[in-house]
Amino acid sequence: MMWKCGNFEFDTRMPVVMGILNVTPDSFSDGGRHADYASAVTYAREMVEQGAQIIDVGGESTRPGSAEVTVDQELDRVLDVVRALADLGYCVSIDTRHAQVAQACVNAGASIINDVSGFRDPDMVKVAAGCNAGLVVMHMQGTPETMQEDPQYTDVVEEVKDYLGRQARMLQEQGVDPARICVDPGPGFGKTPSQTMELMRNLHEIRHLGYPVMCAVSRKSFIGWAYNIPEASDRDVASAAEALLACELGAGVVRTHNVAKTVEGLKDLRPYAVIGMGSNVALVGGPGEERAGKIANLEQAIQMMCTMPDTQIVDISSYYDSEPAYLEDQEAFVNAVVVVRTGLAPMELLKYLHAIENSLGRTRTVPNGPRTLDLDIEDYQMYHYANETLTLPHPRVCERDFVVRPLLEVLPGHILADGTPVTFDQVRFGACILPDATPSAVTSTETTSDAAR
Repeated sequence: MMWKCGNFEFDTRMPVVMGILNVTPDSFSDGGRHADYASAVTYAREMVEQGAQIIDVGGESTRPGSAEVTVDQELDRVLDVVRALADLGYCVSIDTRHAQVAQACVNAGASIINDVSGFRDPDMVKVAAGCNAGLVVMHMQGTPETMQEDPQYTDVVEEVKDYLGRQARMLQEQGVDPARICVDPGPGFGKTPSQTMELMRNLHEIRHLGYPVMCAVSRKSFIGWAYNIPEASDRDVASAAEALLACELGAGVVRTHNVAKTVEGLKDLRPYAVIGMGSNVALVGGPGEERAGKIANLEQAIQMMCTMPDTQIVDISSYYDSEPAYLEDQEAFVNAVVVVRTGLAPMELLKYLHAIENSLGRTRTVPNGPRTLDLDIEDYQMYHYANETLTLPHPRVCERDFVVRPLLEVLPGHILADGTPVTFDQVRFGACILPDATPSAVTSTETTSDAAR
């Protein structure tokens, strides 16, 4: 997924590192360390040398209970720093909830507006609509002054996801290019440590919105709670571990205090693979239970995938009923897509998938014929090649509705390793629907997540 930020463009399929530069006297973990102009610019240079691609400049502390500063105070702290860093050619983000500050910093060369209040202010929306900066839409319950008094949610993941989706759509309605939008679930902002943990362990749900997702967990209190690390400045290694997990679940931008440790930690990020699943021969169940039997095959395969070495399932689509493709005289299929992070090389992964197929009695005597289980590697991050056994990406990905539809449910806007966007434009075979849903045209340009809702 590409994130457009002024004259910069970031491919968030690989983590983009955003270094935090607080030019404040009272930020929760580093207040006062870089409050003067010279030390701020020097520190920004160090972070870029360590691997930061974006510098996020903040002039107002938004720690729990912090008081709002005036626009003039904030501008006095940030404006010269933003201008200097932009003049150095850096991608600069301004971390602010004040429209006047955002506008002045964009005029001074900032390429991103990072708004902790999630663009609730109509004046901030006007600034966003009137420029070409990237936008970070964050979720926060309440304000920094009140957000931790008693945060309440019925379903923190669903409520945060709904809010971010609404705010992103509102910006688009005001003329903002969706490619400029990144969403941040706001860990620790109006959330207890346990609520934040639940949210971060389900970050793939936020990825379903179809925008790049920011991981901004660095030194947060929930890390202190989870890892028993009282001092914020001692949480960098744990923060890097949480960032790695977030990226495996789909985050594409990492905001961090310690760039060096974060970059080092992200070296352990495993590539993702997209595995297509299908079944049209039930091993269990009698008449009228065929669909349940096909789903049972898929679920057994999912359980067996969980045992593959150095591999973790990070997302599973809904189950879709589909018409048979290529060989039409056979039973309907049930299909799904699974996204894994894996340290297995493609051919080794294929070996394990074939073993799972064989364990469920897969037969290969009739090309495109009936099968208890079919597992295909549809895409494997960064691999674009072919040999006698395996072609990546799968050459028929984009023509199969039973692959495209579930794939775009879990990975909206997905681009294959060979650079091909996955859309409905090329779909020709295997029309599929969610059970009890209205069938849609095979050539539909809607996203599956929209159709499913």
